[in-house]
Amino acid sequence: MEILGIIGGSELIVILTIGLFFILLPIIAVIDIVRSKFEGNLQIIWIIVVVFFNIIGSILYFLIGRNQKLK
Repeated sequence: MEILGIIGGSELIVILTIGLFFILLPIIAVIDIVRSKFEGNLQIIWIIVVVFFNIIGSILYFLIGRNQKLK
């Protein structure tokens, strides 16, 4: 089945999956930041980074920011 004669079923599934990833990753990152405790203003800085640089900011947070949480 093609939509508008351009996009078939498998392409639509790939587009929706990637779109869902781009929407959910920043939301998950912000939720994790809000629930965690950081030293000083790091929590606000990470929220700003994730909000303004959605995917790159989220990836940076999961690679770098999670190690900066207070235990």
